Amino acid sequence: MPKLNILDRKGKKVGTYNVEPTDFAVRINKQLLHDAVVMYEANLRQGSHQTKSRGMVSGSTKKMYRQKGTGNARAGSKRSGIRRGGGHIHRVHVRDYSYRLPRKALQIATRMALAAKVRDDELIVIDDFSITEPRTKDMVAILKHLDHKHGDSLLVATEKHDVNVFRSARNIAGVSVSPAADLNALSVLSSRKLLVTKAALDALVESAKKNKREAAEPASKA
Repeated sequence: MPKLNILDRKGKKVGTYNVEPTDFAVRINKQLLHDAVVMYEANLRQGSHQTKSRGMVSGSTKKMYRQKGTGNARAGSKRSGIRRGGGHIHRVHVRDYSYRLPRKALQIATRMALAAKVRDDELIVIDDFSITEPRTKDMVAILKHLDHKHGDSLLVATEKHDVNVFRSARNIAGVSVSPAADLNALSVLSSRKLLVTKAALDALVESAKKNKREAAEPASKA
């Protein structure tokens, strides 16, 4: 079983953590991960785009010139969509792009994303941040000891919402903070590496085991 090193604030090894990709997901389904990421990105779209139709632009509705005898092509109002300043023929409407995949599918996609991080050696485990007050300087020093390069995308996962960790990291470029329970496929996959506390990793592994047991129960009853 693969062992991950548990590091302290100074980047020194203080222990090991036994975890493997199958602890989160038996296999990684790329299509499901793709579907989940597309859904999360679609839900982030505002959909506030809008253009005007010929009935919404300003201008007279009077026929520009008589139908015949001018030598020009027949024309109606100057609001027509084929004229400069006219309305759009197929105008863009405000719309809602959001939709939802089944809850269990999203849960599985999140576990697959975590399994991919373990498989690709992109998971870093820290014993504890031990930040008593919000200070960006302290977080920068911790990340430096963990060989984090400035500007690289990094997702920091804590067991619960930690105000001090969040405030210490929010001004660092490329770094985001999230409680373990709020992780999803998009947040995990969009970051180059995932930094988790030991307590957060314990919670994620336990949650994965619980979901596996719940999925196996209906099959055993059948």
